[in-house]
Amino acid sequence: MTKRRIILAGIAAIAGLAFAASAPANAQTLEKIKQRGVLIVGTKADYKPFGFRDPSGAIVGFEPDMAKDVADKLGVKLQLEPVVSSNRMQFLQQGKIDLMIATMNDTPDRRKVVGIVQPDYYASGVNVMSNKKAALKNWEQLKGQKICAIQGAWYNKPVSEKYGADIVAFTGTTEAQAALLQGNCVGWVYDDTAFAALLAEPKWEGYEMALPSIDVEPWGLAVKLEDIDSPWGKLVSQVEEGWHKSGRLIALETKWKIPHSAYLQQMHDKYK
Repeated sequence: MTKRRIILAGIAAIAGLAFAASAPANAQTLEKIKQRGVLIVGTKADYKPFGFRDPSGAIVGFEPDMAKDVADKLGVKLQLEPVVSSNRMQFLQQGKIDLMIATMNDTPDRRKVVGIVQPDYYASGVNVMSNKKAALKNWEQLKGQKICAIQGAWYNKPVSEKYGADIVAFTGTTEAQAALLQGNCVGWVYDDTAFAALLAEPKWEGYEMALPSIDVEPWGLAVKLEDIDSPWGKLVSQVEEGWHKSGRLIALETKWKIPHSAYLQQMHDKYK
């Protein structure tokens, strides 16, 4: 064999080994879950009714029910791992969770970090919950005002830049709610879906969501970026399509007393 052929053969062998190493890595996530017998899903534990703790401390809600559906599809047990907006993508990247269902908007920037599986499963807009005494009627009134927010929320920057709000970001919703109740912020910018549930609670009787919702964005489930086209990513996609086709997510809205969304009806009509 000539020296040139030896070099080419060596390159081909190295490439083959690299492919062999990467291909199983993508294929093995699904197998790992099956072998472990447990699906680990990152979900919110502070976002009622989508993910919250019941009196016993268990995480329940709309999204934990979705996670249970995926586990049942695989025939494995479900383990829920609480996440917040600032760490949910990192938990996925670090392999702490297999799947993330955590009220995450599907944005181009996030698609560069994690594998957002299609189709999207829900949608929400951005709004502000404020004390009625603040008398907020338009977004321009936020200029120069302290507004509570959650770290990692994609809309913090545009609300600050476009409307001049002084964003005060907290790690979780518990801290943001406490700051709002204590008067440390004029309002709290967050998902309108969360406010709709909170405003039904007696302690928020003096508060309102008076502004028109802006920036309605879909929510996406996520796997590791390298898993998006793997058997694991494809299986999750099939489950999502099944939810829309059967109307399962509309049924979960009813179960958790969430006002029926036009988005889910549109998706059901598309896939049924």
